[in-house]
Amino acid sequence: MLRHLLKLIWKRKSRNMMLSLEILLAFLVVFAIAAFGLRYHQLYQLPTGHNWRNQWSVNIRTASDIPNDAAVFDSLKRALLDLPEVESVAFAKFGTYEMSRWTGEYTLPDGSNELNIDGLTVSDDYFETMDMTAAAGHWFSKADDGAAATPVVINRRLADKLFPGKEAVGQLYIEQTHDKSTPERFRVAAVVEQFRSHGELMDPVYFMLQRYVPGVGKEAAYNIMLKLKPGTPRMFEAKLNARLKQVRSDWNYVITPQSEARRSMLKSQMIPLIILGVIAAFLLVMVAFGLFGVLWQNTTQRIPEIGLRRALGASAGRIYQQIIAEQLLLSSGAMLIALVLLVQLPLTGVFGDSLNWPVFVKAAALSAAVIYLLSLLCSLYPGWRAARLSPTQALHYE
Repeated sequence: MLRHLLKLIWKRKSRNMMLSLEILLAFLVVFAIAAFGLRYHQLYQLPTGHNWRNQWSVNIRTASDIPNDAAVFDSLKRALLDLPEVESVAFAKFGTYEMSRWTGEYTLPDGSNELNIDGLTVSDDYFETMDMTAAAGHWFSKADDGAAATPVVINRRLADKLFPGKEAVGQLYIEQTHDKSTPERFRVAAVVEQFRSHGELMDPVYFMLQRYVPGVGKEAAYNIMLKLKPGTPRMFEAKLNARLKQVRSDWNYVITPQSEARRSMLKSQMIPLIILGVIAAFLLVMVAFGLFGVLWQNTTQRIPEIGLRRALGASAGRIYQQIIAEQLLLSSGAMLIALVLLVQLPLTGVFGDSLNWPVFVKAAALSAAVIYLLSLLCSLYPGWRAARLSPTQALHYE
């Protein structure tokens, strides 16, 4: 039976060529959407390395640069800790769940293993404020004052890449410089399993958290991270803003609970997937109409052939099965060609971790299921129409 169906498909190869191409393109589009969505789901399951439920972010907005004055930041911290709702206060260059990003190039002291690393400068209290847990080592603190190398906390991904097979804590690396200036040296104080500043849908990257000390260096922190007591209401924002204004009334403060920042970030990160999903749905509707029309036309052109089969004893059920099976075989051939092309992507690693093997296999299976379902639905009526023809009607059809 299979051999016979393949012969029938091959004899009509010129008619089936455009239909196969349409199915192939539909499969590619569905695969792209499925891979995109599955990768998002995979990322969402990974830990971010920090908490957001009781954390609030305060962004400082000024008309000019903020002076890195230790007295000012100490006053801010003391004023905030006096509030009964505040459990912990920390400073950072920017907050989590923001679009801000800072990267730099770093190497080992001998110049090897050059990497592009994401970074964030944070104060000593940041880890307690963000409910972070160290996998190895200890957080930097006042004990690191005056250290020859800047203490940093790095994620496991960076530790494994920079120091493969070694204990990362205590190791040194330097900032890549393209001039004759002395590069800044960094010492690993602790390792965290994960840290993703943009939240659940951020791709894992090499990440370092560098120590910030108010009053040391020229650049100041523009973000205050707070850990509040559970159940603190949103109306606390007015009280918080009033307390900040008591310290520096000439500054403006944008206060955002991390729960709201996270929700906003997730919505913005989902926009590309939603747009692609709408495009894919529109394309699938067009493919369905085209597929249904072609199958209708093919069935009409084959009425004498169907009548001959009925006259030779083929039942209506067998005719129905033949029409559906031919379409499913045609879809299988088109998808097989598409998979031969797509499998090169994870093999070559052109998309890196974004298209790993688990995502590829699941996306391929999901896409195949969608195309098979589409092919089945579009062939049901033409197959039913062909099956209900009597031999006499079919053989006398003009």
